Amino acid sequence: MSRKFRVAVIGGRPAPINGAKDLDIDIVLVHEKGAYDEAVAEHCERIIHAPLDDGPAILEVLRPLHEERPFDRVMTTTEPAAESTGFVVDALGLPGVSEATARALKDKALTREMLAKHDLSPVRYRVVRSVEEATDFLAEVGGPIVIKPVDGVASLHIHEISEPGQVAAAWDALQAAGATAPIAEEFLTGPVVSVDSFSFEGRHLTIGYSEYRMNDRFVEWEVSTPSRVAVPQLAELRALTVKLLDAVGLTEGPSHSEFVLTPDGPRVLESHARLAGSGAPELVRRAFGLSLNRMFLTVPLGIDELPETSPEPIGGAAVRFFTPDAGPVRAVDVDEDIPAVVRRLPKGEVPLVFLPYLDELTGHEVAAVIQKSPGDEVPPLLTVADCVSGYVIASGRDADDAVAKCDDINDRVRFRIG
Repeated sequence: MSRKFRVAVIGGRPAPINGAKDLDIDIVLVHEKGAYDEAVAEHCERIIHAPLDDGPAILEVLRPLHEERPFDRVMTTTEPAAESTGFVVDALGLPGVSEATARALKDKALTREMLAKHDLSPVRYRVVRSVEEATDFLAEVGGPIVIKPVDGVASLHIHEISEPGQVAAAWDALQAAGATAPIAEEFLTGPVVSVDSFSFEGRHLTIGYSEYRMNDRFVEWEVSTPSRVAVPQLAELRALTVKLLDAVGLTEGPSHSEFVLTPDGPRVLESHARLAGSGAPELVRRAFGLSLNRMFLTVPLGIDELPETSPEPIGGAAVRFFTPDAGPVRAVDVDEDIPAVVRRLPKGEVPLVFLPYLDELTGHEVAAVIQKSPGDEVPPLLTVADCVSGYVIASGRDADDAVAKCDDINDRVRFRIG
C-alpha cells in the first residue's frame, strides 16, 4: 500500500486541491473565515483558520498537527501568503519556497538587486523617498519612468511619468495608497509577455508563454497563449526565466514571470513563486496539455515526474474580461444564438474566487460568465481586481483563433450602463 501524503495549503483557491483525496493526499487548508467556499471541505482533511499574512500564527496552528503526523509540504497559491508560507516552510525544515525567496520576489527592488548581482536583465531603478529623488531619477534616465509600489500587485498604483511636472501628483497618489518608498524604474518599451514554469529539485521547466492586451493604466484585460510576439525571442526568454529563478533561489513549485520584449531583448518585469492568476493555469492546460493545477501537488510529492522538455503547443487559448464603462448597470443583453455556454452570477452573490465557475467550465470550448446584474455598479478599470463584470474563455486552433472567439462573444454580450 502506497504511503499517504499530507500537505498544508495556505489560502488560495480550490482548483489545485480538487481531487487530492483520489491521489491519497490529505490536505489541511489554512484560510481566513468567510474567505473561501465551504464546499472545498470535501477535498480536505480539515480546514483551520489563521491570518494568511502572519507566519508565526500559521505556524502556531500547524505545528501541533505536524508533530502528530508530519506534513510533506507547506504550499500556497496566493500572493498575500507568500512570505508567511515561506516562514513556515523554513521553521518546519521542509522543501519548498523559502521565506528569503518569497521576499526576493515580492520586493521588486530586491528582485532588481539580485538580477544585477547575477548580471541579468539590466534595468535602471531606484527606491525613491521623496519627490526630489524621483525627479532626479527621471532626469538621470532622460526618458519616461514608472513609479510603483515596491511590493505592488495586480497593476495597482502604477504611474508612468515623462515630465518633471507629473512627479508630485504621482507621489501624492502613492503616499495616499501607503507606498511610502516606491520603486522608480526606466520605462520599458515593448509588448508584455509572461512565462509559466514549474521547478523541482532546482530544475526549471518553462511551459506556457502568454501575451496581454491592456488599457492605459497597464490593467491586463486579456491573456492569450501561446504568445505570437514572444516567438522571435522565445529561446532567450526561456533562458532568462531559468536564470531569474536560479538568481532568487527558487527550487520547487510553480512560478509566473513577466517580461517586456524590448528592442534590446527581454527584460524582467516581475516574477512570482505561485500559480498565475487570470485563469492562466487553465489556458496553459488548453494550449500546452499540462495541468499546472495538478502538478502543484503531484510533482513535489513525486506522484508525477517533471517532464524533461518544454511542451510544444497543441492549440491556443484566451481569456478576455468584459470591460464595460464604469457606472450603474441597467441591463445585460445576451444574443439568443450566442455560441458559448453562459453562466450568470446570482445578483448579490459575492464570488470567493477571481474567476467564478471556471473549474466547472473546463470541458467547454467557449464559455462566458456574467458577474453583473441590473442595479450593480461597474467600477473604473484601475487594477486587475476591477475586472469583475465577467469574462469569456475560449480554446482555438491557435491563439489568434481563441482571441477571435473571445472577441465575438464580447460583442454578443452588451452591458447597458447609466
